[in-house]
Amino acid sequence: MTTRRLVLTRSAAVVGAASAGLLLPGIVRAQSNRVRVGFMLPYTGTYAQLGVNIENGVRMAINEKGGKLGGREIEWFKVDDESEPSKGVENAQRLVQRDKVDVLIGTVHSGVQMGIQRVARESGVLSLIPNAGAHAATRGLCAPNVFRTSFTNSQPTLALGKPMVDKGLKKAVWITWKYAAGDEAFEGFKQSYTKAGGTIVKELGLPFPNVEFQALLTEIASLNPDAVACFFAGGGAAKFIRDYAAAGLKDKIPLWGSGFLTEGVLDAAGAAADGIMTTMHYADSLDTPRNNQFRKAFATTFKLQPDVYAVQGYDTGLLLAQGMEAVKGDIGNKQALYKALENQTIDSPRGKWTMSKAHNPIQDIYLRRVENKDNKVIGIAAKALADSGAGCKMAGA
Repeated sequence: MTTRRLVLTRSAAVVGAASAGLLLPGIVRAQSNRVRVGFMLPYTGTYAQLGVNIENGVRMAINEKGGKLGGREIEWFKVDDESEPSKGVENAQRLVQRDKVDVLIGTVHSGVQMGIQRVARESGVLSLIPNAGAHAATRGLCAPNVFRTSFTNSQPTLALGKPMVDKGLKKAVWITWKYAAGDEAFEGFKQSYTKAGGTIVKELGLPFPNVEFQALLTEIASLNPDAVACFFAGGGAAKFIRDYAAAGLKDKIPLWGSGFLTEGVLDAAGAAADGIMTTMHYADSLDTPRNNQFRKAFATTFKLQPDVYAVQGYDTGLLLAQGMEAVKGDIGNKQALYKALENQTIDSPRGKWTMSKAHNPIQDIYLRRVENKDNKVIGIAAKALADSGAGCKMAGA
């Protein structure tokens, strides 16, 4: 897969806002004042639509700021990371060494992100993470030039425990896939639930991406806890929700989870999802003027409905545009730029958020209930929630 300079975008979905500031390759090369921005996102495979929505969000935010970064034109590059961790370092190096990007925006898959993280730490290129929630990126492997605009895997579940206990659900079974994201989501749940006075009676897991849930659902029924808490996502989440209901548990044992349980799967899950409670830093139905304005503008521009990934891309664009404006386009003044990025307040569709010292969003986490194929916001589960940033030492900051 080769890097493509973005003159004509691969996806028709991004044409709407993609035309500003693009010149023919020969002309672009002659211009030294351009900021070189590289997207390393999934454009094929399971996560392709996530990559498209993130890119759309970034472009929309920058176009709203005048289509430039600190007054400078932009030269765009992109590479399909294929959600393939084994190619993470190679693809990131391609953008940094061959295309000489000033900014690398990526990615979705945490395994691929670890490759980007290595290249970012070694090269010093400004790296903005619009999704991947791997703890290491803003904990033990944090860096002055790496900023995340999404979440850590434990952030949504750090807000899950207290509202469960507040509902009188004091004994819970936890279930997830046994892989890094599931383990990190459990960290947040265990901390918040036990702190609130809850007891985890059993931890259940199965290998990723196994979706043979029946034996574990039978065990849950025999344990008869007050509630089940979980982390699943995508097609596996939809099947878990359907199987949970089919096993007769839906109306007996309330199901709670990280918000990714019900993101993008409610059509596939159908009525089986009704009543599920989740915690998440965004909801499509968040009824605020800011979110309503964003959703209308995004849908009008791209003929697509925005989701949490579009919001995270949009916020990435806002962060970059505001940081570059603060240093008047002087991307070479890294210390000033990093300080500016650290000090921004992002007026996001999810609600305003700020950056932690470890470069991860400090943000509100919403309590949501599934009603008629919608994640309805019923309150704020945690205000201005920060990840611990444990182990982060900003060498060279």
